[in-house]
Amino acid sequence: MCFSAPASFVAGSALLAVGALTIKKAKRKEEIPLALVPLLFGIQQLIEGLVWLSFGFDITWLNVSATLAYSLFAYIFWPVYIPFVVRSLETVRWRKKILSLFQFIGITLGVYLLYFHLQEPVTSQVIHKSIVYSSSHFYPFWAIVFYVTATCISAFFSSHKLISMLGVLGFILAIVSYQFYAVSFVSVWCFFAAVLSTLIYGYFKKTSASFW
Repeated sequence: MCFSAPASFVAGSALLAVGALTIKKAKRKEEIPLALVPLLFGIQQLIEGLVWLSFGFDITWLNVSATLAYSLFAYIFWPVYIPFVVRSLETVRWRKKILSLFQFIGITLGVYLLYFHLQEPVTSQVIHKSIVYSSSHFYPFWAIVFYVTATCISAFFSSHKLISMLGVLGFILAIVSYQFYAVSFVSVWCFFAAVLSTLIYGYFKKTSASFW
């Protein structure tokens, strides 16, 4: 999490547990990418816990490696993976075609950010009790727009109510995070998204089948 090592480790462990339960509920191969989301967020939160530890114990190599691992998740993995998840679940043909466009946007942005990550790795520091990840290539307005488009707006076109709802909530939380935590936007929004991902378990609950 964005506020302390214990919070990150607790959140990460809880998400791993939810992720394990969610994966067990997946019945079709198309559902597996969605089922993996809480678990993957759990891993990301645990990595951020290591970033916190690197500051607390002043371990430079841990800070560099953990920051790199976290940034690969936050900046590159999610804009590629989320449209893939949404498209994998979709059965309506015209929606699937539209989601292919979002997948292209996500992949293009991911490749762009990966290239510059290799040229200029993301750095991290603690400011006002939050971790701030610095990247000169993510924060231009167009990059953030494409990122939100791939990770949130793509879900608006899903025929599954929960997926659409997650997209709307993710979009709102992005605005809230940027408005109140602009400096530590990446860390805070990723934490909110991680918590939000626990709702995915509801997708697989048989008792909630009428909701979808």
